[in-house]
Amino acid sequence: GDVYKRQQVQPILKAALTLHSAVCAKYKKTAINFHYEFSVRHISNVFQGVLQAQSSKFDEPEKLIKLWIHESERIYCDRLVSVKDIEEYKKMMMDKVKNSFGKFSNLYKYTLPKDPEFLVFAMFAADIHEKSYDQIPSLARLSELLNEALREYNDVNAKMNLVLFEDAMRHVCKINRIIANPGGHVLNVGVGGSGKLSLSKLAMFICGYSPKELMISGSYDMNDLRLDIQMAYQRAGVKEEGTLFFFTEGVLRKDDFLRYINDILSSGDIADLYTTDEKEQLLASMRTAAKSAGIPENQPDLVYDFFISVSYTHLTLPTNREV
Repeated sequence: GDVYKRQQVQPILKAALTLHSAVCAKYKKTAINFHYEFSVRHISNVFQGVLQAQSSKFDEPEKLIKLWIHESERIYCDRLVSVKDIEEYKKMMMDKVKNSFGKFSNLYKYTLPKDPEFLVFAMFAADIHEKSYDQIPSLARLSELLNEALREYNDVNAKMNLVLFEDAMRHVCKINRIIANPGGHVLNVGVGGSGKLSLSKLAMFICGYSPKELMISGSYDMNDLRLDIQMAYQRAGVKEEGTLFFFTEGVLRKDDFLRYINDILSSGDIADLYTTDEKEQLLASMRTAAKSAGIPENQPDLVYDFFISVSYTHLTLPTNREV
């Protein structure tokens, strides 16, 4: 019951802290693995993931521990780049589970370095049209859910001939988990033609987001990028639509573009995104929503800050990088 579940909170917190310390000590930033830099932000992201779930869905304390195992793997393990590093992480997690939750003898099988038991939590666990973060019971059930989503996507969009094998389905779940969070951005890295964009589109469709894809040509310049970002912000901030702003590494090759992309990722506020006239029009369209949120409509700076915060919440950037 609830009392039994609450009894697991302290052990989970303790295990999470010791795991985080072990990860920080084990995986250090290098010239090659420059993103191996784990901080308090990462452990907070673990619990942000845990708190997506509804307590009513967790009748057994083991399920709560499995959720923590899953969220930790998403935050730490998904950032690791070599088979050796990943296997070492899983062994580390297996030891933590055995030491902290030894009385739950079935849990270790979810942490095995080789062929672990299937463990996936997703926002569409019950149904692709129902947002409820829960455990998907089996790979077969995940396949049913994602193939249904793909059929529905193909009914209303240009057809994607996707073969949803296990790794592809797991990637859809990972992308979906990130972009379902406010201000969630994802970097997909893989060889060309491996389906990074298609999997992002399917994850987006399940979230109910609308896509905005950058089409970069030789003549595409800063003003074109500014107008495309304005369009995405119009959807995300004024219409409050979940919006995916797709771009590929072609955008990253232009140094001038990086400033805009970095501003979107860090705060959403781009200093010269709007001219004075454009900003006045924007503020006029936001006054009603700002007033409903308790923001004085005669304070343009506050209304604009409100617009940026709403845009940041509803906009996500999946970046696709080839290796």
